[in-house]
Amino acid sequence: MKASERHKKIIELVKAQGYVSTDDLVEMFDVSPQTIRRDLNELADANKIRRNHGGATMTNSAENSPYSDRKVMNQNEKNNIARALVKHIPDGSTLFIDIGTTPESVAKALLESHQQLRIVTNNINAAIILMSKPDFKVILAGGEVRNKDGGVTGEATLDFISQFRLDFGILGISGVDFDGSLLDFDYHEVRVKRAIIENSRAVFLPIDHSKFGRNAMVNLGKIEDVDLIVTNQNPPQEITALIKDLDIKIEVIKA
Repeated sequence: MKASERHKKIIELVKAQGYVSTDDLVEMFDVSPQTIRRDLNELADANKIRRNHGGATMTNSAENSPYSDRKVMNQNEKNNIARALVKHIPDGSTLFIDIGTTPESVAKALLESHQQLRIVTNNINAAIILMSKPDFKVILAGGEVRNKDGGVTGEATLDFISQFRLDFGILGISGVDFDGSLLDFDYHEVRVKRAIIENSRAVFLPIDHSKFGRNAMVNLGKIEDVDLIVTNQNPPQEITALIKDLDIKIEVIKA
């Protein structure tokens, strides 16, 4: 493959996933690490990507990918992660389910496997999934509904979420920076996520590999806010070291 063709594909991958690692690109294109590093440096010099240690991310940290794209992105991985995560939730639990396509996968996995749950959510898509089970009690937060993804946000949502103290919070985020910062794109959405973290006895983070190292503009917290991470690949070395140092439980699901 010519360098120009690799460059085009790398840009497509970064736009689709938010982050790509050098190791993944070496395996994908069957070239040397030196070749990939040169490709990434050239693309970064042209302001097509943002280069960082171990890979590359988007140059634009202000806007997320469209919901329709995120809905199908890494869908098998998200479903596998969701099925593994719900094994840690006992029947009869109370939980928050956050905005995001991965939390929606968790909702589907709960529907298939659990009984007698009480769920508070600001995710209309998750509520629609869960409402079909008669023994689930689903409480939908009030607030402003975003037509782009069915998320409910705003001051009313924040006040509503803050009334509860539940067993588990299922968090959806846009990225984890190399210093362990949990990142997202929408300030108003982030405030609701903070309320979920603060009002959950345990916080679970289902996250596919593309979110590690991904860039987003709003810092919603630190990785130490999380009690369990379920993912499909080992995180980059810097994040893995933080998880180990902080003694956070992590489960890596291999396909």
